[in-house]
Amino acid sequence: MTTVFDTMGTVVSLRIDEDGAGDQHADVVRAVRDRFTAFDLEFSRYRPDSPASAIAAGRLLLTRASAEHRSWYAEAVRWRNETDGAFDPHRRDGTVDLAGIVKAAAIESAGTVLDDAALGRWCCNAGGDVLTRGGTADRPWTVGISHPDDPRRLLTTVALAGARRAVATSGTSQRGEHVWRTDTAGAYRQVTVVADDIVTADVLATAVLAGGPATLYRAVDRWRVDVIAVTTTGDLVEAGATRASRQIPVVPRSAPSP
Repeated sequence: MTTVFDTMGTVVSLRIDEDGAGDQHADVVRAVRDRFTAFDLEFSRYRPDSPASAIAAGRLLLTRASAEHRSWYAEAVRWRNETDGAFDPHRRDGTVDLAGIVKAAAIESAGTVLDDAALGRWCCNAGGDVLTRGGTADRPWTVGISHPDDPRRLLTTVALAGARRAVATSGTSQRGEHVWRTDTAGAYRQVTVVADDIVTADVLATAVLAGGPATLYRAVDRWRVDVIAVTTTGDLVEAGATRASRQIPVVPRSAPSP
């Protein structure tokens, strides 16, 4: 079964790819939606009544926020430190903005609901960031990556199987320059990261977009992820944990459709 719903300013598509009782699946879908709604109410800065907005406006001290809010802020700060600031949970004005991690956190929470329901094969896609379960070598989950020049076109696909369960993309084609770059050259316009968990994939996609080649090399070597990046000059860069990061092949981007 497949269900689609709006939340957190994006669209979530949930596919449960196995037989089961309709009532049981309906209960699971409801619980998944509840988890996304909870994250939306807590963390979305576009909601004026959210704790995130109250913290940004100075109406609520972060130290008095919920334990979950403080925990995800601490996790975001840990990622900032581990990426040398390429990923940063603060805006340039100094206010806290956890948008770079909370969607992945919501997907991860939804994945826990699905696993607790003992569902063996499922795929949760939230605005192009994807977490799966049950992919195998002969039957992987295949995820399409949109072309940065035209979201209706396919740039490439990635296969998720075994421990490799997550893929996330960050780029400028849909939302403009929404990340705060530490790479002043702005080498990349779109970055996709394939990882074992969705938080790592999502955070590193943002970090590599912001930090450029140096962060890409570090991400591949340290976190053993796979990266597909589109440069601002129109080349496709692919790097993986099984390849030397300094021998990244670069191939011309396909020409736009007429």
